[in-house]
Amino acid sequence: MQSRVLVGIDLGGTKIAAVAIERATGRTLAHLRMPTPRGDYDATIRTIDEIAARAEQAAGVTERLPLGIGMPGAISPKTGLVKNANSTWLNGRPLDRDFTARTGRAVRLANDANCLAVSEAVDGAAAGARLVFAAILGTGIGGGIAIDGRVHDGADAIAGEWGHTPMPWAQPWSRAPGETPPPQAADLPELPGPACYCGRTGCIETLLSGPGLARDGARLRGLDDDAAALEHSAEAVLAAERAGAPWALAAVARWRHRFGRALAMIVNILDPDVIVLGGGLSQVPALVADPGPLVAPWLFSDRMRTPVRIARHGDDSGVRGAARLWDSA
Repeated sequence: MQSRVLVGIDLGGTKIAAVAIERATGRTLAHLRMPTPRGDYDATIRTIDEIAARAEQAAGVTERLPLGIGMPGAISPKTGLVKNANSTWLNGRPLDRDFTARTGRAVRLANDANCLAVSEAVDGAAAGARLVFAAILGTGIGGGIAIDGRVHDGADAIAGEWGHTPMPWAQPWSRAPGETPPPQAADLPELPGPACYCGRTGCIETLLSGPGLARDGARLRGLDDDAAALEHSAEAVLAAERAGAPWALAAVARWRHRFGRALAMIVNILDPDVIVLGGGLSQVPALVADPGPLVAPWLFSDRMRTPVRIARHGDDSGVRGAARLWDSA
């Protein structure tokens, strides 16, 4: 018999969140957070089990429920081991099998961006849409796909990973159209582009992430690498943009130009019914407001119909989507 309650876990690099929701209504019954035991695989498993038990207790559930876990990276269909996680102590481990063996709980794992897509497709900003693309804009750039409210992870569990594809229509310059950069600005061409931790150059993540925005701001101020690392952040760029600093206005203009091209690639390939934006940068209107005119010029189409919406459930969307991994059970 189906439980009336679903429990989801968001396994992040600095925190582990748990949520218990009513299966039928989506109403939140419990929401907890605990620090992630960074670098400690065994302690990570124990902490997930502990916070799940606390969520069950808070929701008035006496049995140990199966868990849905949203995580960085994915389980490789080839090896059954975690791959591509920036929480590197998870990589190369059979997390789902180890978790069940040590706790007795059944578990389903999915990439955190896929969980965002599921959450928003079920009862969020894309409720009722058949094909949803979810983009996470933050310290990294993630993407996930939901079809009919279910995760679509692909043959190799990398569907939607737009952050590690090249910036489309990359330019030999980094200026937005009509931009006159400040005289001290050092140009940062998109070709070959910044080095990415994945081993390649010019990935969308290197240019659209928070650190990518900070890097552009630093160059436009004429700062070298050492000064940029010490003095600059995406928050500093955005604060300067609000104050009208020319270099910051230019950095935001460049980011938006890239944002339009990157989303256009998704529309050209997937033609989704809705695109949902999550992550910290999605909460900044100066960056993400009115994306249609940014996307339309790059489409293989005569119009831009795909709505681009902010995730309705905000920071909780991923963990709610993780709980929904058991919605069909």
